[in-house]
Amino acid sequence: MYEAGTVLETEHLKKEFRSGKNIVTAVDDISFVLRKGECLGLVGESGSGKSTIAKLITRLTEPTKGRVFLLGKELTGQKRKELRKSCKKIQMVFQLPAESFDPRRTLGDGIGESLRNMGISRRETKKKVDELLISCGLTPEFAGKYPHEVSGGQCQRAAIARALAVKPDILICDEATSALDVTVQKQIAELLLEMKEREKLSIIFISHDLALMQAVCDRVLVLYKGKIIESGTPDKVIQSPKSEYTKQLIDSVL
Repeated sequence: MYEAGTVLETEHLKKEFRSGKNIVTAVDDISFVLRKGECLGLVGESGSGKSTIAKLITRLTEPTKGRVFLLGKELTGQKRKELRKSCKKIQMVFQLPAESFDPRRTLGDGIGESLRNMGISRRETKKKVDELLISCGLTPEFAGKYPHEVSGGQCQRAAIARALAVKPDILICDEATSALDVTVQKQIAELLLEMKEREKLSIIFISHDLALMQAVCDRVLVLYKGKIIESGTPDKVIQSPKSEYTKQLIDSVL
């Protein structure tokens, strides 16, 4: 049942893929809630199901079983037109920001595309793009730059600005800092925290790095072979891990 303050809920999500004659279960009975203004971490090694969960939430792939609810409304089963409206409320930031922009177009064009598609005039779009760049720690001059002309951290800030353009309720960051150096990771993490507070954003932060989650997340879910094997605050999970797998994750980064 939908509760006030819950922006997203998954119920018994399962995703199976066929590999030759075998059936591979990528996500197995995943249920969780995401609350307004919360940063929820999904942590685990490659192949644990983190990115598949993100694709199921955004309907980039369909679940074998289970349901997804956004603000109390079921996303699974929605038709394309209705889904397009719903999915504006969920935006994604990817691991390699330069690859998420069209290399032939400026960052400003990429950030403003969704605004123009909403019927906003070019003059107003330019103004909003400049405001978004400033809010993400860049100057308006970056609107005229191409993805290859900026650093990875600057490009990721532009990608966050693009995601925020449509005022989403949920931001999904899929390994959004893993391709950046440690100093820039910290800067992007601080930017996400600032946006969470200022915009009252709910964030799903996908990573293999528990130490980074400790700085960003309110709560984490530890995934192993498509299942949630542990959950709690980052401090609780790191200081009192219940599973041997979680201990290994901690040892690999701390």
